[in-house]
Amino acid sequence: MNIIKLNAIDSTNAFLKNLANTKPIENFTIVVAEQQTNGKGQRGAEWLSESGKNLTFSVLCCFKWNEISLFTVNVIVALSIVKGLKKFTDLNFKIKWPNDILAENKKIAGVLIENSFKGQHEIQTIIGIGINVNQGNFDLLPQASSLFLLANKDFDKDALLAEIVNELKSNLEAVKLQGEDCFWNEYHEILYKKDKVSTFEDLQNKRFVGKILEVTRDGKLRVVLDNEIVAVYDLKEIKMLY
Repeated sequence: MNIIKLNAIDSTNAFLKNLANTKPIENFTIVVAEQQTNGKGQRGAEWLSESGKNLTFSVLCCFKWNEISLFTVNVIVALSIVKGLKKFTDLNFKIKWPNDILAENKKIAGVLIENSFKGQHEIQTIIGIGINVNQGNFDLLPQASSLFLLANKDFDKDALLAEIVNELKSNLEAVKLQGEDCFWNEYHEILYKKDKVSTFEDLQNKRFVGKILEVTRDGKLRVVLDNEIVAVYDLKEIKMLY
């Protein structure tokens, strides 16, 4: 695999997107940075990472638009991270909708996926992944943690990167042969707070409770409310609280 290593960059996603738009580069090219100064997560949230301690990288994936549905890419990315991390630790991992990775109920990884159409049939996907690996301080982020803090040991970042990307490549190839159902089943098996009472907040900052039934194939959350009404929410409409 083609790995581009940088000491510092504003955003690995932005760097890789610009590179792919200016010259031909091979599929599964990876850009990894020791420090990312302007990393972004879902909803435009800033991803803060201590220099040299964590994994911040982006992967280029190109595929035909009819090979895989767009949110299934999210599902496979989240599962690939979990499967890769499980090779190194027996922490209890969950996926928090849509694709945050939790370990022992603490956020340890986030994903930002950006899609663009290239011609009539090809989709270019930039998969940005940030994983808290060996960072030891999250004073201003009480819901965050790292593999180091939770497992009480240091981790080899290069080994983690290789395992996660290998899982990602393998799963994106497998979905073409096996179909999407098995990945969705796995996703729901480790979906955080599935079938449990959870607290949510809407765009007006109003809080309410409900139970997650499932994530739909287009990435929306189906929730049964306390009045037994089933509601469906888009990512931008609500956020799930810890």
